[in-house]
Amino acid sequence: MSAPAATAASAPRPVSVELLILGYHAVSPDWESFLAVEPRRLERQLRSLLRRGYRAKTLSRALLDPPEPRTLAVTFDDGYRSILERGLPVLAELGVPATVFVPTDLTDEAGLFKCLPEEQMPVEEEELRVMSWEEVRRLAAAGWEVGSHTLSHPHLPGLDDRELEEELVRSRGICEQRLQAPCETIAYPYGSHDERVLEATDAAGYRLAVTLEQRMFEPISGRGPLDLPREGIFRETRRPKFMANTSRTIRRVRLSKCYRRVAVGRLGSPTG
Repeated sequence: MSAPAATAASAPRPVSVELLILGYHAVSPDWESFLAVEPRRLERQLRSLLRRGYRAKTLSRALLDPPEPRTLAVTFDDGYRSILERGLPVLAELGVPATVFVPTDLTDEAGLFKCLPEEQMPVEEEELRVMSWEEVRRLAAAGWEVGSHTLSHPHLPGLDDRELEEELVRSRGICEQRLQAPCETIAYPYGSHDERVLEATDAAGYRLAVTLEQRMFEPISGRGPLDLPREGIFRETRRPKFMANTSRTIRRVRLSKCYRRVAVGRLGSPTG
């Protein structure tokens, strides 16, 4: 069964080496979690891509605008307040818009996102704080795109049909009501998805959905606009790994069907 396709009039471009989508989470100099990238490293990483000729756009614009060489889409999951407080200043200085995916239940409460093992919890609990809707609107006013990260950040393939529909449909509706703007993009929590999730995402009205690649030499195997692979960038992503993950030569190999056949045999099935 093939992945659902967007409508033809302004259909997203297929995944190619010309499009690089990065997936970040929190931004912090102090929190030692793998999710928290230091502000200085974030700045160096993005500046290096701009120097290499990448043009930064929001996810929708990167996929729907006329194609051009070296397009970069920067995304952030989970809606941490540090994205606004520490990430926005870095990206604004570089002239880079981004896309943020918010879990709407937590955003309603501006609550603490406690999704990590105890040993990963920060010393300062405020590092776990999720933005309020007023704070999310500040990102939107700065030119950022806001997408859904479901209601409660579950592993979607493990939900029954009713729960899956609730997570996808209600979170989209809440985003649109709170922001008074269309919500057509979603990031699958943990990057996990399957064919049933793709079909439900299509039925819920999303045009674009992103996954999360975590293994350095994993094949890039996005099957359509609701299965867009991102390069996950984490605290331990030092310069050599970042350069490998964003190398056009390596990405061209990882996109090839031949490499996919060989790598799946050696690495196992790609992560969902």
